[in-house]
Amino acid sequence: MRAPDPVTSDNVSPAPLERPGHRGVRMVASAASNALGLISVMLTLAVISAIPVVNLLSLGYLLESSGRVARSGRVRDGFIGLSRFSNAGRIALSCWIWFLPLRLIHSFWRDAELIEPGGDEAARLRVVLAVSSVLIGIHLIGACLRGGKWRHFFLPAPFQWLRFLGGSIGFSALLASVAAFVKEMRLFYFFSLGARGFTGAALWLAIPLLIMMFFANVTNPGLAVLGSFAGSFLLAGVCLYLPFLQTRFAMTGRFGEFFSISATRELFRRAPLAFWMALLVTLLFALPLYLLKIELTPNEIAWLPNLAFVLFIFPARLLLGWAVSRAERRETQRIWLSRWAARLGAIPVVGTYAFIVWLTQYLSWHGSLSLLEQHAFLVPAPLFGL
Repeated sequence: MRAPDPVTSDNVSPAPLERPGHRGVRMVASAASNALGLISVMLTLAVISAIPVVNLLSLGYLLESSGRVARSGRVRDGFIGLSRFSNAGRIALSCWIWFLPLRLIHSFWRDAELIEPGGDEAARLRVVLAVSSVLIGIHLIGACLRGGKWRHFFLPAPFQWLRFLGGSIGFSALLASVAAFVKEMRLFYFFSLGARGFTGAALWLAIPLLIMMFFANVTNPGLAVLGSFAGSFLLAGVCLYLPFLQTRFAMTGRFGEFFSISATRELFRRAPLAFWMALLVTLLFALPLYLLKIELTPNEIAWLPNLAFVLFIFPARLLLGWAVSRAERRETQRIWLSRWAARLGAIPVVGTYAFIVWLTQYLSWHGSLSLLEQHAFLVPAPLFGL
């Protein structure tokens, strides 16, 4: 028996090279999918941030994003579940597009009813609307069951849908996949992380905020100014540490990290400029959100200010995780010049933030209660769903 030929470069066919056009299309499709997933994340967090108690899920997601960046040092790790959110966004967008003709027919029917109530034209349009609603509803359900891809929504395949109905639909498998999806979302974990992160931040913020709220109602002007200054001074001191304590909590999952001031100071010495930049962005991005509290937001669009909250706070959380990760990976302290420059630069940052927070209680619709809405560390409406 003749031995097989040895494997050499001469008798191994090279792998087919991917065409540049195909690679470009795949890159564009991947970028579009990630963009859709990111938009879905922002909208989802904005909607749930408007719901009291449930908004702890949004805080938990933001903390987990910051913690993942702190653990790995890669900013891209902070975008959690983009593929799942991309699928959900694709389904929602496709359904919205298919609802457009139904809304158009509905508007025609309403106009016909206004022109001639109970007339023949209105009756015909009502039948068209009912039939269209049933057909589009069946099509959307079938598209979701078939996989929810773009082609399933915009390339109708009625015969495949009929074969699917005639075969084994497998609702048990469908329910199992839905249960697995819910489990992978880790809703309880995000809620628990948000609740503990909220509690730790609230413990730090309670004393300065209560002092400021108390002296805001004191009639003696001198005593009110003195008490407000004391509360603002304490708030500025808390802001120096709380963003990084909260990030370290998200990184380790240990509630005791909220009180590890010495460890945070040591990390600051290793990356002072990164800490200063993260502190500046976190507090700076929280300030525009107070402008949205000057007038009361209608309940119908309560999620819109929260969309601004997510758009501003999400990048700040990622930057906090990056700063902590940078310090964790260094073993030596930076030179004294950078340390003192960051220390002195942090004073006007926290001082300006504390002053604006104090000022907003006289500008906000909710008065001194607005002090409880610490967007940089909590959720948009942490206690009352304002």
